[in-house]
Amino acid sequence: MRRTGALAMMSMACVLVALATGHRASEDLPPVVAPDPVPSDAIVLFDGTSLEHWQHADGSPASWIVEDGAMTVKPGSGSIHTVPVLQSAQLHIEFATPAEVQGEGQGRGNSGVYLQRRYEVQVLDSYENQTYADGQCGAIYKQYPPLVNASRGPGEWQTYDIIFTAAEFDDAGSKTSPARVTVIHNGVLIQHDRPLKGVTGASRFGESSEPGPILLQDHGNPVRYRNIWYRPLETE
Repeated sequence: MRRTGALAMMSMACVLVALATGHRASEDLPPVVAPDPVPSDAIVLFDGTSLEHWQHADGSPASWIVEDGAMTVKPGSGSIHTVPVLQSAQLHIEFATPAEVQGEGQGRGNSGVYLQRRYEVQVLDSYENQTYADGQCGAIYKQYPPLVNASRGPGEWQTYDIIFTAAEFDDAGSKTSPARVTVIHNGVLIQHDRPLKGVTGASRFGESSEPGPILLQDHGNPVRYRNIWYRPLETE
């Protein structure tokens, strides 16, 4: 009983100290998330075995090729998007451009990751491949070139870790805060809290308060994807 009482007094003392010093009390400690290999609070969109969370624009099941733990763009079949929709989130996605190099510039390993089906983070084979700056791998398409070119070679697996903050709108539908994007490519920061100027050039969907899905683009090249997950983020 003495030990229990002593612990209770110590706990109360910690709370009083926190209040007196302006620190938050222990009740405000963040929840515990196991980080590896996928965060325990993440929503897995592709685990290498099934396209159940994906579909084409007409609502038909995604027809891309699934093998060896990855999905591969089936050229000509059309882009695919998630059934879940996206608000502000942390997104992880891995991709590989074709190992056999064909074409050049925008014709080489081209695809894209669209946030809310509106804002494209370009996927391209930019390893020793020249193209316009705001269209190379890691660009926010036609808005911001990447800070650096962190691309790996053709056929090698690469990672995007994206922090996306959704745009905000007032009750009248006017935008009060732009969408913002941070991108880390292969562990290298390439886009830092970029305020988006609107939808990117290839998007057919306007901005609104309505959330939208994650879309992977069919641009005619057999780009592969794997290990796709996201964590919804609360914004203040």
